Amino acid sequence: MAKNLTPSDATLEITQIKGVIGAKQNQRDTLRSLGLKRIGHTVVRKADAITVGMVNTVPHLVKVEEAK
Repeated sequence: MAKNLTPSDATLEITQIKGVIGAKQNQRDTLRSLGLKRIGHTVVRKADAITVGMVNTVPHLVKVEEAK
């Protein structure tokens, strides 16, 4: 789970680890905005302020790692 990320020059691999059934609508919208569609789906994004804010909104639904 992601815990309070901060914007940086890093590249992040964001993976959805839990489903959106039962989640609030804004959390569903946030995952869709990140480009995540299903459990196990991974996207690579820059760690800018917008992306970090979205990840901090749904830390219980995603796993974040620094891309190599």
